[in-house]
Amino acid sequence: MQPVLEVRGLRKEFPGVVALDGVDFRLLPGEVHALMGENGAGKSTLIKVLTGVHPVDGGEVLLAGGPVRITGPAQAQQVGISTVYQEVNLCPNLSVAENVFIGREPRRFGLIDWAAMRRRAAELVRDLDLDIDVGAPLNSYSLAVQQLVAIVRAVDVSAKVLILDEPTSSLDRDEVRQLFTVMRRLRDQGVAILFVSHFLDQIYEICDRMTVLRNGRLEGEYLTSELDRTRLVSRMIGAELAGLDGLGGGKRRERTAPATEPVFLQADGLTRRGAVEPYDLAVRSGEVIGLAGLLGSGRTEAARLLFGADRSDGGTLRIEGAETALRGPRDAIAHGIAFCSENRKTEGLVGELTVRENIVLALQAARGWTRPLSRTAQDGLALRWIRALDIRPANPETPVRNLSGGNQQKVLLARWLITDPKLLILDEPTRGIDIGAKAEIQKLVARLAEDGTAVLFISAELEEVLRLSHRVGVLRDRRMVAQLDNDGELTPERVMAAIASGAEQ
Repeated sequence: MQPVLEVRGLRKEFPGVVALDGVDFRLLPGEVHALMGENGAGKSTLIKVLTGVHPVDGGEVLLAGGPVRITGPAQAQQVGISTVYQEVNLCPNLSVAENVFIGREPRRFGLIDWAAMRRRAAELVRDLDLDIDVGAPLNSYSLAVQQLVAIVRAVDVSAKVLILDEPTSSLDRDEVRQLFTVMRRLRDQGVAILFVSHFLDQIYEICDRMTVLRNGRLEGEYLTSELDRTRLVSRMIGAELAGLDGLGGGKRRERTAPATEPVFLQADGLTRRGAVEPYDLAVRSGEVIGLAGLLGSGRTEAARLLFGADRSDGGTLRIEGAETALRGPRDAIAHGIAFCSENRKTEGLVGELTVRENIVLALQAARGWTRPLSRTAQDGLALRWIRALDIRPANPETPVRNLSGGNQQKVLLARWLITDPKLLILDEPTRGIDIGAKAEIQKLVARLAEDGTAVLFISAELEEVLRLSHRVGVLRDRRMVAQLDNDGELTPERVMAAIASGAEQ
């Protein structure tokens, strides 16, 4: 079968970095094809070359067998290549319908036909079996729904190729099921779908073939049915790996809570109207508390109250035994609390700054701008944490926006670890990053707890929560419905039963 999209000998360079080195790739009509590799392997660069964001430095791109030069995303859509990125790139102040048709608005007598736009948007939403008011502002919906709106927009374009870059990272199980139904329908209609995801279960559920990249080079192309998970990971990282989270065969060890350690933080009836109902939570030094729940359950909202990012409406907070009112994140930092947001691009990193500048940002803020860190001190701290966390590339003067998602996450972790926190709040720290980087972060969390740091760990992956946590707080509908000891008998099924029933199981 002739590929609908093909690249031969593709090469792409950035200053000091060869991102793609002689990569071959082919995408057949009527298939779902996985693009696999660690962060930094070249997946995002390949997608941006295919969509015209980056020009080609070598090799060629062919569409339906003929060479094509794609000069930008608009031209990519014109030739039939549509993309949905991991980060939602829509306009939250506009309505759902306006976002679906932005740049392609139906017109009548030279003016936008608003009625036709809303009618067509409503039809598209109904086709996907989604309960969305297309006239409502996009920012009135959760991040998960916004992701689905981006997919609705992409589906409406007459695409020969649909590229989905981590589309499920913000979706719950039901929403993933809806997306997969749409993907199968499009595949059966002959659309070629390039699917990027770090969820191995999803790859093996939906994908027909896969291409594996490693260090900017093609490692191989495989039928999904002929490459098991362990061998896939070995090809991605270039080494044998056993017992890694999510691969099967790795036994989760019992996590014994450090009951003799002092309580660092105690929340009693802490609440914020419209965000999270009153909840109690005690976190001991050296203890990892996991927060589990579906999207919208209040996990993030509960954590933000502990960092002062949101102000509580009621309840009390004690830090090291003393009642404390956090007026903002600066107060939290002063008490030794650090917070890594799930939205690292808008609430974490400053893309225009270098890796060095991002790493020292929190420490410099804690010191105050009247006590600036010397350049020598900055360089020393940056290099130390670049080596400790294996941040790539290892150049501290690289703009952080040029790093892969996993390496950006490591920079954000380095920023807070440099402050030597007593409580580290991690909100989805492994979302959207590769398996190798995920394992490194999991080991780091365990090591921090062993050294006495308290950790609040939020993740949509229950196996990951259970692997790391001493106790698991379960949230449902913005309420803390259970707190379960991870005594070796705690299973994902038991946590899901607590979520479903709204009570401890």
